[in-house]
Amino acid sequence: MNLTGEILALLSLAIWLYLFFFHGWFWRSQPELSPATPSAAPVVDIIVPARNEAVTIQAVIASLLAQDYPGTFSVTLVDDNSSDGTAHAAGAARNLSVISGRPKPSGWSGKLWALRQGIEETSAPVVLFTDGDVVHDSRHLSTLVARLLNPACNMVSEMVRLSCTSAPERLLVPAYVYFFQLLYPFGRVNDPRSSVAAAAGGTVLVRRNALEKAGGIDAIKSALIDDVALAKIIKASGPIYLGHSGLATSLRAYSSVSDIWEMITRTAFTQLRHSAALLLLTVVGLSLVFLSPLWAALFAHGWSRAAGVASYALLTIGYMPTLQRYRQSRALALALPLIALFYMGATIASAINYWSGRGTVWKNRDYDANSCAGP
Repeated sequence: MNLTGEILALLSLAIWLYLFFFHGWFWRSQPELSPATPSAAPVVDIIVPARNEAVTIQAVIASLLAQDYPGTFSVTLVDDNSSDGTAHAAGAARNLSVISGRPKPSGWSGKLWALRQGIEETSAPVVLFTDGDVVHDSRHLSTLVARLLNPACNMVSEMVRLSCTSAPERLLVPAYVYFFQLLYPFGRVNDPRSSVAAAAGGTVLVRRNALEKAGGIDAIKSALIDDVALAKIIKASGPIYLGHSGLATSLRAYSSVSDIWEMITRTAFTQLRHSAALLLLTVVGLSLVFLSPLWAALFAHGWSRAAGVASYALLTIGYMPTLQRYRQSRALALALPLIALFYMGATIASAINYWSGRGTVWKNRDYDANSCAGP
């Protein structure tokens, strides 16, 4: 192995020693809230933005209406100009309101425009945003409010359990969660002293006064990665919490590799702020972190191979808790470099889509890439 290869092997090991021991323990795939009863029960408005969710919305609304919460709550479904009968499929109930969404103004992302309309129609001091494909255990709202109150914070968000049934999901979905943890270590998000802020859009419980103080939804109206954008403006005025959920599950299935590819390409380059320099750094970084260890372990010699084996051992061990969370074989950790290569390709494809003017398409709606970039 030449001098360049030896340097890369050592550099990869140094990076992995940092990531494993000093990067917020991201790989532990924690924390997760245990079911709890809140010390107080503020009124809660649950807002569900939904566009073409007829297949899942009935189960979602039923799970929300069945919340075992000691206080008052109501559910508001904002039907974002669906063409599949989403509002009708939701049904009717005493504490369910259905709003027909107004046309999306230029410069707004569809989901955020729907959320803004829901906020306009409600007034409770605490608001829960949740997606039209997420079903909730009856204890979930109480558990979220309990964490919001003690220790007190401005926002509680959870990475809901994603669908992991099909072969492509079993291979690629746990890695999606793992990479999200790598980008936004939950321990740092939850540390008020850290500037790292993130949320997971499937479940976001927020104090209304904190949202208003941050400028409301209008402050992030064009953000496609709306959950992270929201977390940033909320954390600016107080602590937030991000964890994994054992009480909420997404019904959105990704039955093919192309489905997951499209999910990644939709926002990957937006995450990089449409920067060619950041794209280059991402490709180099992924290569150093995930590809170089495997290459050195297989083809290097002497201490370079030892460095590669050590790096590869750390990356496989670090992936196992996420695989365990999704009840997948730990042996899949051995394939993480190849999975990372897939994500790298999708990120490059996301940039090509942007540069070619195709922008972003989601639920039959085109978003101008320039007007809907993240903050």
